[in-house]
Amino acid sequence: MKESKQILSVENLKICFTQYVKGLKTRRITPIESLNVSINAGEIMAVIGASGSGKSLLAHAILGILPGNALCEGDITYCGQPLTEEKKIELRGKEISFIPQSVNYLDPLMRVSEQVKIGLPKKDADKQQKELFHRYGLKEKDGELYPFQLSGGMLRRVLFATSIRDNIKLVIADEPTPGIHPEALSTILNQLRAFADDGAAVMLITHDIVSALTVCDRVTVLKDGKTIETTMAENFSADGRHLQHWYSRALWNALPQNSFSVHEEVEAWL
Repeated sequence: MKESKQILSVENLKICFTQYVKGLKTRRITPIESLNVSINAGEIMAVIGASGSGKSLLAHAILGILPGNALCEGDITYCGQPLTEEKKIELRGKEISFIPQSVNYLDPLMRVSEQVKIGLPKKDADKQQKELFHRYGLKEKDGELYPFQLSGGMLRRVLFATSIRDNIKLVIADEPTPGIHPEALSTILNQLRAFADDGAAVMLITHDIVSALTVCDRVTVLKDGKTIETTMAENFSADGRHLQHWYSRALWNALPQNSFSVHEEVEAWL
């Protein structure tokens, strides 16, 4: 893969939460201890790991949407510059796009066409909305419907349409393909690949290693709030002998199309 401009770099990310446990007593939990990931323009980085490994928290830290009781440490840079909280607000939805895990992010009381127009220039919002619908295989009449009137696959397409704008340099897709049929799955993955081919950096957070490998360039594996390995996608092949960490090999070999051997530390993930 040709060298290209680094869009995002996360170094030694640590996230703590303060919780009240009894009366005014508090405790601090640290679900993320040390995460490291970098993504270049034109590539898809798949981020995989068990539930609770820190995948979604990583996305929320980059976007600046962690809850108020969170303490975030470490260095996050975007296009070579520190990604401060002020910068996150400025760039979110303009240069940094978020495709959320749940379709519940959509407003149930607003027609989907109006939701797609949010953030678009008012003078040609109608035109751009129609173009986005066409791009994602949605019909004009679909815009008059509310989210509950659309299928799961169509709602995923609406999420893409609400998330992607011109000048997007970084796309963060948090589990964008759960519970959808193969045709819609292929459409979504191909769209993520198209974003990267157009020059964007794409972070694909997913449990579905097999599907991610059809489009991604590199893979970062998380475990217990730490980055344990970043490797080329092609190293997830055969028996995983080219993977450096035992946990990465265990995840790979536990899949049914492989040896189906389940290590005790990955049983909870399957």
